Amino acid sequence: MREVVATGLGVVAPGAGDVPAFWNVLRRGQAITAPPSALPDGKIRVAEVTDPTLTDRLPVKAAALDRSAQLAVLASGEALAMAAINSDNTDLTRVAVIIGNGGAGLTSLDEQFYRLYHDGQPRPHPMSVSKSMSSSSASWVSIAYGLKGPTFVIASACASGTHAIGIGAELIKSGLADVAVVGGAEAPLTRGTMLAWDSMRILAPDVCRPFSKGRLGLLLGEGAGVVVLESADHARARGAIVLARVAGFACSADAGDMFNPSEQGMALVMNAALKAGGLMPGDVDYINAHGTGTLANDRAETAAIKAAFGAAAPPISASKSVTGHGLGAAGGIEAVATILALQNGEIPPTANYIEPDPECDLDYVPNVARPAGLRAALSNSFAFGGLNASLVFTV
Repeated sequence: MREVVATGLGVVAPGAGDVPAFWNVLRRGQAITAPPSALPDGKIRVAEVTDPTLTDRLPVKAAALDRSAQLAVLASGEALAMAAINSDNTDLTRVAVIIGNGGAGLTSLDEQFYRLYHDGQPRPHPMSVSKSMSSSSASWVSIAYGLKGPTFVIASACASGTHAIGIGAELIKSGLADVAVVGGAEAPLTRGTMLAWDSMRILAPDVCRPFSKGRLGLLLGEGAGVVVLESADHARARGAIVLARVAGFACSADAGDMFNPSEQGMALVMNAALKAGGLMPGDVDYINAHGTGTLANDRAETAAIKAAFGAAAPPISASKSVTGHGLGAAGGIEAVATILALQNGEIPPTANYIEPDPECDLDYVPNVARPAGLRAALSNSFAFGGLNASLVFTV
């Protein structure tokens, strides 16, 4: 089993079109929320990517891609450039592409349904099928950068991005690939999707306040987070700069409730990820929590961390307080955040924190970033359907 390392990062997030801007927004706890462009007169607020140059920066024709695929292609391009992967130093038939998403092609589907049912057009646009296919984002990353290894999408709701990174690492370990472009991308801010989430009564009216007393729910977001992984031998052979090591990965299912999180399931997957990495609870210096800002999730995750780590529970923060909940993109964005925390020796804060909740009584690094000597960090994703995933990164 080969050692797996991260050599490139890419991100598109609210208020941040690249990795340096993302880290600046994250460490400052700068939550950027506003009414969505698709529903400007409603009461819903979201974390939206508003970069006007987004489509201009694409290496392929923007009109051929759904917005989620556009985000995936941009983040992947930045990660590949950082890693300096090219055909001169890498066999591109050995580069895998695995992108996670929760609901593919939502923007395109929404547009075409409007075309059919509102405008009365006889048929959708001819590219509707290709733009709304579940595999579209991974296919376009492959096409844009000439990557010819195993290529597919993982769809496991809010755990999709973390699953994609973990499975990419396993492909490299097993020898099926030398390099993997992995992460998540999502563009769920359509009128229909936002109203569907609002009907569940779990959207916050203002900002996301994970683990804080007075939290009122999650905030939908969009974006993409991508990591380039490769075997340590491959990285050494081409003189790559190693950002972090993928020390452990685990995934599980609660086999319980579709919506209510299981403390036992969360604790199980964190313990399994530590075991896979040969680590003890006391070895972990930071947890990037799933931290959605809902009453049930934050309470359950706190209890699960106590069960898994006991008195060794490290500082915790929730990136969704800044980025919103990117659904299938969340795990990819948060993996990038976790690696950046290790690289910079600083824990980004849980933004918008008001005061402690008696049921959430751990150290959540409220509102202000904290310098810290970080050696190992855990990134959690817990999805609807009881789908759990945890990654351990070390330096």
